[in-house]
This record gives sequence, C-alpha cells and structure tokens, in this order.
Amino acid sequence: MFKKILIANRGEIAIRVIQACKELGIKTVAIHSEADADSLHVRFADESVCVGPADSALSYRNIPNILSAAEFTDSEAIHPGYGFLAENAYFSEVCESAGVKFIGPSAESISLMGNKAKAKELMVKNGIPVIPGSEGKLMGEENALETAKKIGYPLIIKAASGGGGRGMRVVNREEDLLNAFHVAQAEALSGFGDDSVYMEKFFLEPRHIEIQILADEKGHAVHLGERDCSIQRRHQKIIEETPSPLVDEVTRNEMGRIALAVVNSIGYVNAGTVEFLMDKDRKFYFIEMNTRIQVEHPISEMVTGIDLVKEQIKIAAGMSLEFRQNQIKRRGHSFECRINAESPDNFTPSPGLITLFRSPTGPGVRVDSGAYSGYTVPPYYDSLIAKLIVWGETRTEAIARMRRALDEFIVEGIQTTIPLHQKIFQDPAFIKNKFATNYLDKMMVNPH
Repeated sequence: MFKKILIANRGEIAIRVIQACKELGIKTVAIHSEADADSLHVRFADESVCVGPADSALSYRNIPNILSAAEFTDSEAIHPGYGFLAENAYFSEVCESAGVKFIGPSAESISLMGNKAKAKELMVKNGIPVIPGSEGKLMGEENALETAKKIGYPLIIKAASGGGGRGMRVVNREEDLLNAFHVAQAEALSGFGDDSVYMEKFFLEPRHIEIQILADEKGHAVHLGERDCSIQRRHQKIIEETPSPLVDEVTRNEMGRIALAVVNSIGYVNAGTVEFLMDKDRKFYFIEMNTRIQVEHPISEMVTGIDLVKEQIKIAAGMSLEFRQNQIKRRGHSFECRINAESPDNFTPSPGLITLFRSPTGPGVRVDSGAYSGYTVPPYYDSLIAKLIVWGETRTEAIARMRRALDEFIVEGIQTTIPLHQKIFQDPAFIKNKFATNYLDKMMVNPH
C-alpha cells in the first residue's frame, strides 16, 4: 500500500480522497492555488503545496508544478479526482514516466475512451449497442449532409473530445445543419483543442442511465448497478438517483453485462462509468465511458456499502477486488443533489462570502462539501459547493428524507440552487417518475 498520496484537485472531492486515505493509514498532500490557501482540503491534508495562482491552467492543470510537488513531498501516487486532469491521458502517462502511480486507468484507456467517435467505432466492432450515427468523425460538409440523410432528423452533433455539454448542437432541419456543424467545430476547438465532431440520432425525451464499474489489474471486474442522471441542465447533471425507477432487474443485469463487456474490450483498470441513453421503449445505447470517479459516486456507495475511492486506491496499489459480482448487494434508494453557488432562477454564478453554512444531519443524510461559515467561494472554478446525499429504504422514503434535508440546509451570503431542488422534490412529475433529460428545460419554461 502507498505511504503518501498527492491529491491533484480541490474542494469536496479532494476532501473525499483525504478521508479515504486517512482510513487506509495513508499520508496526504494537498495542492492548492493561491486562491484556495484557506480551503478545507488544505487544512485536512498532512501537507500542502501551492502550485500556482488562481487560474487553473497555472495551478490545478499545471502538470510540471504538480509533478514537482509530488517529487518534493516524496508522494508515491497522485489521485486526480474528477475534472481538471482526471481524464488527461498525457498526465497519466507522465506520472508513470516519473515513477508516480496515477490512481486511475492507463493513458491508453483514457485516450481511447476520451475520443467519443473512436470509442463508438470500437464498441460497434465489439457488438455493443450504440446510437445510430456517423462512422467516426465527420470529414466535412458533404459527409455531414450525407450522414444526416441516412440517420434522419432530429440529430445531434457532438465534439469527439468533448464533455460537459460543450460542442453539442441539436439539429431539427436540414437547412440548419451546416451552421450547427461549424459552430460545434468551433466550440470543440475552443474547449478541447480538437475540432473533430461526430453525429448521432437525437432521441426525444430519453433517460440518461450509467453503470458504475470497478476493475482490478488481475482481470476481475464488477458493476455496482445503475444511476439515473436524467435531471440535467445543458447536459450537466444536477440530481442523480439509484436505482433508476425506470430500470427493472432484467434490464439492470443486461446493462451491467454490456458495461463489463466495454471494460473487458479495452482492458480497463480502476473505477469508471459506462453511460447509456435509454429511449421510450427502454432500449439502451452506449454513448461514452467516463474514465474517472464521478461526482455522483456517493449514491452508489450508499446502496452498496462499497467505498469507491478506497477501492480506487487499492486497485492502483496492485490489490485485487475483495468481492465478486454475486457478492454485491444493493439495498434501498439514494439521491444526490448538487448544490451550486448559482441563482436558482437563471443559474447566474454567485461567488462570494458565505456568512452562514449549516449542513443537514440525521439518519440517512450525508453532505460532501468544502464550504463553511466564513468561506469565500472563489469565482475561478466550478460552482459546486456541496453534494447533499440521502438514503432511504424506498424511493418514497428517500424523497421525503431529501425534502427534510433540503429544508435543514442553510447557506447565507450567496445564492444557491437549494430552492430549485426543493421545487423538484415537490413536483408530481418527478415523484411519479415522469421525466426525461429535457425535464428541467420544461420546468423553466412552465414554472407552474
């Protein structure tokens, strides 16, 4: 087992990794920008190193500075968390070259799954169901027009190296196609340094279902069931739940089988998530694989009792999974609400001083956060300030518990999305499982 791990991240995920390390008896090193000198992850770690100014390109994404910090502190491994460098194949590669273990998959796996068009090609070769669309990236205007005629409208153009909703354009008519194609290319180049885009059939009102997997270096792989991440704003998830109220046991087992086939097809190692879209007929299609720990990993932990971050560390240390698929038991229902420092009405960022921060407590309630009373939310990073996670024996109990917890959550001095979550958890459509990925768009247009 490692003696010391450097955490190349900030906020709640950095704290989450520190907690797992402490329970495993591992020393921790926090990196931070100048803007995060007073952050809780810095306070909770055994050591800390400032790696640059507020700009994440000069700090949390500054590979030379991070590796220097690892060398200076004699860290044996680096945990990237999510975001920043977590899915950067070059970072994984240089860590290995520098003799520092990257707590995540190989550079090859990250690179393969990071290019959505190439990943889709590979899945087709391995018999994995994928959404009808282009064969690899679009090669120009003529190829885009020909492909669109084959798959029909509506369709969606996506950045091949993308994520988080950037470089995506939905096209409903042929006359809008070429403009959307060029806009998506420009966004892809700006956001990811790669203007490659591909095209897929666009499903009206699908569900976004993902399967959590773990795979060790000895060839053992398991899935921990599904998460329903359909409540989204601009392709960014805001509420997640497990199990999905749409997925039955037969479908769950089949999705799990296919997710593990994806894992085995590329020799994937560590934690990851295989993502699917499910249409109105409950047919599901592979869309991508996230090669890191997910923001929403706690809900899988709540229903399985498995600490995913500890498992990541153990796998990276060369240890085998201590359980097999038939030993994984799921119990109850769990939700996660992402609490962002934003206006609940128009999602305008709301950085600034938190004058009062009081987390909810009680049975079945967990809060992952780096915020506290007196903390100033910086304007430079993601607006997530807390994740509110609840567990209940049933979905009905979990909904009631989330309502209660949201009512107890006090954040003053800035605006947060708590009122929006309160509204959703009172909405009959959400309660009755009548929602899809466009749920929030509809709610914002028809607030009553």
